[in-house]
Amino acid sequence: MPLSPAFIDAVLAGDARAIARAISLIEDEAADAAALISHIFPRTGRAYLIGITGAPGTGKSTLVDALTGEIRRAGLTVGVIAVDPTSPFTGGAILGDRVRMTGHSADPGVYIRSMATRGHLGGLSRTTSDVALVLDAAGKDIVIIETVGVGQDEVDIVRTADVSIVVVVPGAGDDVQAIKAGIMEIGDIFVVNKADREGADRAAQAIAANLSLGDAAAGASRKDDWKPPIVKTEANRAIGVDEVWRQVGRFREHSAAQQASRRTERQRVRLRELLARQLVQRVEASLPTGEIERMAERVANRELDPYAAVSELITRGTATVGRVPRRTEATGADPADSR
Repeated sequence: MPLSPAFIDAVLAGDARAIARAISLIEDEAADAAALISHIFPRTGRAYLIGITGAPGTGKSTLVDALTGEIRRAGLTVGVIAVDPTSPFTGGAILGDRVRMTGHSADPGVYIRSMATRGHLGGLSRTTSDVALVLDAAGKDIVIIETVGVGQDEVDIVRTADVSIVVVVPGAGDDVQAIKAGIMEIGDIFVVNKADREGADRAAQAIAANLSLGDAAAGASRKDDWKPPIVKTEANRAIGVDEVWRQVGRFREHSAAQQASRRTERQRVRLRELLARQLVQRVEASLPTGEIERMAERVANRELDPYAAVSELITRGTATVGRVPRRTEATGADPADSR
């Protein structure tokens, strides 16, 4: 069924039910998802995206809740995307939309949505960027994206958010993680949460030492001259969260000149991801039913090596691949892109 103008208008007006339906279309990769993005895309490019990442148990959800309060006190509206682990039985998010942030669930200036990873690695759902587009088009000033919490490989957020906040806690091995490559390299702001615990100062010092190590340090790979600040918080009591919000403002002002190039680079990565996904779908659709399974059996029986099998599948599949349709894929554009 074609999308009605009334539905599109309701999304753009910020109607909660329309937003929920729009996000469901995108999550389900429905036939109307691409059309939806095409309709709302001209109204995007206004929201500022804050990514919050870190290992499980660092208190990311509590920090998001407290930070949302700070943003609302500043008179801004907020959209929250909380990426949750996927249920192995239903494929949905294990936690519900309102479980994480009950303090703001009734606030009309806050929209909260949980999303399942559905097996996607990197800490985000495959459709997170497009869901952020919906919230942007719906008029949210700030969109907070909380990643699932998978550890040091959780780096997709840097390709999605305008500012990345890495949350660690004392006494959970984060002083060791601070000297490793991976998640610690993507932080624009570091938060040592649960700072009332023993070892908070040590964790902050380990991060600071890591950022000053030189070529081997996380901060050495930065192309700007921003030195990531380290903020200690007790998010459950909203202590230090105002300083996190202040540092977000500092980074936004500092990075304004590089914002266009950062967004262009994110778009390049996003377009390549969409291109690869759609081409795989087209190749699979062009092959005879069960062909990939038959090829897998040949590989399993050592009749063919995996690279030769893929090469054969590509050769046979691309022979019939024509124009890539927009049947189920949204544009994947960054909600922070200007019109």
